[in-house]
Amino acid sequence: MERVSAAAIIDVQGVVTGWSEGARRVTGLTAEEAVGRPVRDLLAEQPPPDAVAALTGTAVLRHRDGSTVAVNVTACPVLAEDGGPGGYVITGAPPDRHEPTLAERAFQQASMSMSIFDTDQRYLRLNEVACKVMGVAEEALLGRPFPETVEDEVHSRGFLWHLRQVAETGMPIRYESYTGAPALNREHAWTTDMWPVRDSSGALIGTALAAFDSSDQYWARQRLALLNEAAATIGTTLDVVRTAEEVVGVVVPRFADFASVDLFDWVLGADEPPALAGTDIALRRVAHGSGTEGTPEAAVHLGEVDYYPPFSPPARAILESRVVLSQAGEPAFTRWVAERNARAPAGRGHRLGAHSMMAVPLRARGTTLGVAVFVRIREPDDYGDDDAVFAEELASRAAVCVDNARRFARERSTALSLQHNLLPRGLSGQAAVEVAHRYRPSGSQAGIGGDWFDVIPLSGSRVALVVGDVVGHGIPSSATMGRLCTAVRTLADVDLPPDELLTHLDDLVTHLAGDDTDEVAELGATCLYSVYDPVTRRLTLAAAGHPPPVLVLPDGSTRVVDLNAGPPLGVGGLPFEAMDVELPEGSLVALYTDGLIEDRDRDIDHSTAELCRALTAPAESLDALCDTVLKAVLPEDPSDDVALLLARTRALGADRIATWDVLPDPEHVAATRQAATDQLTAWGLDEAAFVTELVVSELVTNAIRYGAPPIQLRLIRDRTLICEVSDGSSTSPHLRRAHAYDEGGRGLLLVAQLTQRWGSRQTDSGKTIWAEQPLPPT
Repeated sequence: MERVSAAAIIDVQGVVTGWSEGARRVTGLTAEEAVGRPVRDLLAEQPPPDAVAALTGTAVLRHRDGSTVAVNVTACPVLAEDGGPGGYVITGAPPDRHEPTLAERAFQQASMSMSIFDTDQRYLRLNEVACKVMGVAEEALLGRPFPETVEDEVHSRGFLWHLRQVAETGMPIRYESYTGAPALNREHAWTTDMWPVRDSSGALIGTALAAFDSSDQYWARQRLALLNEAAATIGTTLDVVRTAEEVVGVVVPRFADFASVDLFDWVLGADEPPALAGTDIALRRVAHGSGTEGTPEAAVHLGEVDYYPPFSPPARAILESRVVLSQAGEPAFTRWVAERNARAPAGRGHRLGAHSMMAVPLRARGTTLGVAVFVRIREPDDYGDDDAVFAEELASRAAVCVDNARRFARERSTALSLQHNLLPRGLSGQAAVEVAHRYRPSGSQAGIGGDWFDVIPLSGSRVALVVGDVVGHGIPSSATMGRLCTAVRTLADVDLPPDELLTHLDDLVTHLAGDDTDEVAELGATCLYSVYDPVTRRLTLAAAGHPPPVLVLPDGSTRVVDLNAGPPLGVGGLPFEAMDVELPEGSLVALYTDGLIEDRDRDIDHSTAELCRALTAPAESLDALCDTVLKAVLPEDPSDDVALLLARTRALGADRIATWDVLPDPEHVAATRQAATDQLTAWGLDEAAFVTELVVSELVTNAIRYGAPPIQLRLIRDRTLICEVSDGSSTSPHLRRAHAYDEGGRGLLLVAQLTQRWGSRQTDSGKTIWAEQPLPPT
């Protein structure tokens, strides 16, 4: 304690009548507490008689906190009005300090802030660090209550509350806070230990505390917490721009007052990364954020391309593949801020406070994707080496998420393009059904699936309706879908029945899976193959693990086809069953993939009922009905791809079909040919008579010569004129080139040359040879 002068006035009865500020500092007693009390109450020991007689000596006073204080005192008599004794004026000061003890030196020189308070939270002692934190000398605080020495803020009230808790409960407390201090220009993290102080009798006489500046540990914890938050927050979606926005959201405002993320254009597209040159680096601003509303610090608008000169910190970070720190006062920093101000003067006032910047390259898998820039404006501390290590770790995690999003977007785009090219675009070329279709890729992170559909014209005005789903997602599933789609078209061209076609398709999937045992699961698939004949109005269908179609009859009733789905493709060794359904003209057939009705959060029966109701909704066209169905049945964010194919059936009436049984005798060829010619005349197709006579003559003659009874001729008038000759033999014909002196072998070649297309198909009782020729314009 420094030397402090004290004064008191005592009347002739020994009662204190006056009390100085110095006396308060020495004893801790205020004037209100001392005046009116006998002076002997203030003495801890009776003074020596010689000192009383000499009116000078050492007095031991009782301090307010119960301790004792030795004071060198001098008494000066005071006369009353009548000239008699009126009392004494006593002045004194603590004796010269002795050499500090080791404990006192340790207290004063401690590296942490230490203070002692009485039970009313008045200052009794402070060490040098505490005085430095408070910004005043110890004498200015001694005896003063703590609330008088600080501003009335939340953190001050919290500190005082903890002091009182120790004084009231006598229990020590550890108190952690992040606050400022009167003499500090920024907030610090403090770990404060408070404990009670007791005298020799055990009575609580004060509170002591030691406050440790734990800012470094605090910021280390904050950086670790930010990294943990970044791991959970960045990369929640496989979207490049959204990922960049998440990076900015993590660092602002806790690590940076302003942050931006700029990426190369190729990251946002499908191009390969170009080689970096020493010229200005072009980057596109994809995200930025600020602690100030409106992000006034930004000199570049979102979506704009900015050109970074080689001297700039962002360009250096990219070219040197390292974190670049830049502080106010450095030439590069000053030049950079001046360039920003020149580009966007409107934000100059907000940039003037910028004093520290860090540019961090975004690198993933050995490739630089862009740069992140962090700027401090209001935060007084400059970025340091620890901050650079943290930013590098954060940027590394963010870059991997950005690269994953880029790769996903690229694969998704490739898969969509592949699928778009593989799926049918125009479904013309047949008259048996009116069709409409929709394909909806899922938005899930799993990628594009392998859903597909097709409408394949067949001979005899028939049409094949196909829908399938390949297990898995991404390019492999799309490629497998392309294989199956091609295989189905090839097998359909052979005109196999649905169950036989699925058997061949199952063998194909099994063989494909056998080529690489690691991808067996990825090559699994389901398929529904159906054939509609407008002549008989029959729909023949078979399924391989696929949902059954839904029928809507002309009267508005709906039903799900009771179909034995069979095993999925790729299981192998199990049969497929076909079934026939006779449909009235104008019936609606809905084929779809499981993504339309199946989802982890939906009941399949309920979804199927919704589908049936949606199919009966009024609509202007099949296209409009497709949209109605998807809107009614699909959730907002479907987790799987969806393919929907709607087909409204048509029928060919008896007036457009003519059939003749042919006797297996060459003499009946002429009569059959004449019958066909007469039918063409009845249909008004005399212009087609010449070719038709030749086709009928050649096909019937071949059936009589090489086939077996029964033989039948059928003419079908549809969009084309179809001539079919059936016989009981399963031997298929084939084209051959006849030699110069051969008497035969030219009939099928002539048929092929004169007609639009021709072919053969196997039937239950033999085969059918058919040929189509275009009808003359009407």
